[in-house]
Amino acid sequence: MGRLTHVARIRRVSDIPDGLMERGKDFLGRWGLRQEGPPMRGRVSVVLPVVREADGVRAALKVQDVDDETVGEPLALRTWGGDAVVRLLDEDPETGTMLLERLDEGRPLASVPDVLEATQVVAELLVRINAVAAPTGMRRLADIAEAMLESVPQAADSLADGGERRLLKDCAAALREVRGEPGDRLLHWDLHFDNVLGAEREPWLVIDPKPLAGDPCFELMPALWNRFDEGRVKERFDLMTEVMGVDRERARGWTLGRVLQNSLWAVEGGSGRLPAEMAEIARLLLA
Repeated sequence: MGRLTHVARIRRVSDIPDGLMERGKDFLGRWGLRQEGPPMRGRVSVVLPVVREADGVRAALKVQDVDDETVGEPLALRTWGGDAVVRLLDEDPETGTMLLERLDEGRPLASVPDVLEATQVVAELLVRINAVAAPTGMRRLADIAEAMLESVPQAADSLADGGERRLLKDCAAALREVRGEPGDRLLHWDLHFDNVLGAEREPWLVIDPKPLAGDPCFELMPALWNRFDEGRVKERFDLMTEVMGVDRERARGWTLGRVLQNSLWAVEGGSGRLPAEMAEIARLLLA
């Protein structure tokens, strides 16, 4: 299982790995691009604002290493074909380098003050992207769920607090109830408010998928966790299930599966405790 983040906003920084920058410079020449602004850094990528010299098209050159999380991104973007999602203009499969439609990185959905309004936008975008069947060869939610459940006994034993052990096991039990029908839709897996940017052809477009094949109910967690300190988690959950038209109990089960996933990562990292935010979300959904 890869580790995703709910706060991966693209930002301008100076600590960009030399290897990624050198690769970016190579592709500027290879694809006939001119850089027109400072590089931006995602969690695992570098993005260069560019202009394609042949036709003047403004674009974004995304440079990243190919790993379990990024390997399916170009295929997912091609499958969506720009419907609610950033368009893929060119790619190099060997290195994972992509030329993407330029969006407005200065206008993330996170800048919308009302968290319920932002949640509504995410839910409406998920309706569109989850309507597409996952292409052959995409990672499967079924396999991820099985791997999580296999890790539960050892993780539970490493928790010192009895209440947290019970909570972890309750999340696992909820996941077992829904894993029999893992779904076949194309999922984003990490659609938080900073992975939605303003655009010209639509008000909002999705970026940075970590795609897999599965049930859309697995998509809710990032919009519940992001901006957690603003609360209204129960309202967000209710809003998303209504807008997406998903079964509430299935959404509950798969969201508790996401709680389990994030909790397992924390425990495997040696924390010895469940993340406080995950524990609170679990209690809300189990109540």
